[in-house]
Amino acid sequence: MASRSFSEEDFSCPVCCDIFKDPVLLLCSHSVCKECLNKFWESKGSRECPVCRRRSSIEHPPRNLVLKNLCETFLQERSQRSLEGSETLCSLHSEKLRLYCLEDQQLVCLVCRDSKIHTNHKFLPLQEAALDCKEELRTALNPLKEKLELFKECKLNWDQTAEHIKTQARQTEKQIKKDFEKLHQVLRDEEAARIAALMEEEEQKSQMMKEKIEKMSKEISALSDTIRAIEEEMGAENVSFLQNYKATVKRTQCTLQDPETPSGALLNVGKHLANLKFTVWKKMQEMVQFTPVTLDPNTADSKLTLSDDLTKVKIGTKKQKLPDNPERCDVSLCVLGSDSFHSGTHCWDVEVGDGDFWCLGVMTESAQRKGYITSRSGVWFVCFINDEYLDSSSTRLSISLSVSQKVQRVRVHLDWDRGKLSFSDPLNNTHLHTITQTFTEAVFPWFCNGSSCPLIISPVKLSVSVIPLS
Repeated sequence: MASRSFSEEDFSCPVCCDIFKDPVLLLCSHSVCKECLNKFWESKGSRECPVCRRRSSIEHPPRNLVLKNLCETFLQERSQRSLEGSETLCSLHSEKLRLYCLEDQQLVCLVCRDSKIHTNHKFLPLQEAALDCKEELRTALNPLKEKLELFKECKLNWDQTAEHIKTQARQTEKQIKKDFEKLHQVLRDEEAARIAALMEEEEQKSQMMKEKIEKMSKEISALSDTIRAIEEEMGAENVSFLQNYKATVKRTQCTLQDPETPSGALLNVGKHLANLKFTVWKKMQEMVQFTPVTLDPNTADSKLTLSDDLTKVKIGTKKQKLPDNPERCDVSLCVLGSDSFHSGTHCWDVEVGDGDFWCLGVMTESAQRKGYITSRSGVWFVCFINDEYLDSSSTRLSISLSVSQKVQRVRVHLDWDRGKLSFSDPLNNTHLHTITQTFTEAVFPWFCNGSSCPLIISPVKLSVSVIPLS
């Protein structure tokens, strides 16, 4: 029995004449696109078959799934036949393309192989050529895949950086508000104290004036009574007047002292207002500290923890999730100072306490911050490890210090211009070590702490002086 091949007409809708799209089956056995049927019924105003005009009693005819699947298969086969017809025949000789020219990197037929244009060329069967080309592409894809992974890793780091920026902003804003609240509280307390002192002086001097006014009022009343009595005597008859004259004369003799306005009765406004802002500012030194060096959190190893005021560093209990930015030290438990020095002399004290692993020194701006620090990496320092004091050349220092003389504070003195980096113990006034190095670029203060005991940058003493005009 010969199989019948279907044509496009077998799968065409009688309304739109295109291949069926979502066909439905009517009771009369005709099939129509669902959308075409709905439009036809809407235009006719009645439910009838577009082919035989038989009325349909079903408002929603069932889908013809078999026809729908056949239409999809037909479309796929037609597309495949079209693709094969366009790619497998040689455009010059209308022969099937069977070989692949390695020199020209193109498909050729057997006639092309024997033509002059492909003389001395090498050919491979299509399957072998496809395998070789795929392997070549697979090899060529490796760098792209590696770059893709690099880009993904970079994007992930950038995503973390963007999120960390927001976290930094929130934490920094919180710390700014906290520090300003302390300043505001000092000002509020100082304002309240000064107003209280003003009110106290007002109360004292007002009470003094009240007592003087009351005393003066009594004296005025007594004088008024005396004057009124004398005037009454002066109005009496002569005999009575003269009889009382001697006594009346005595009454005219006033023993009261003349009133004097007391000095210092007014408020001492000058005491309350003179250089008020300067006086308060000077007093604020008691709660303000200045450290010559502060730490840069963007350079800190993720295993380190810094204090809110950026003056203390210690090793944390767990590694933090921080962006791997270029400035960050990632291995050696290090952190740099916020500001670099490229000239002049600079000095800062560090409380090392009972720490059993710490290093102090300077690092150049261009030094490699990734990986372990070495003596060739642009870092010069002294450190305390395993009860020994070492310098950046990893040799024991020339000084001999026993445990009982363990250093508690180290003073770092940098003379950039003269190329000297000195270390001393300011508590015992003892010189520890000096490194001589010609500096050619900016250097940052460098700190390393491998113990839970914090390294603390000591504040310097502040003073305010007034220089008189000459």
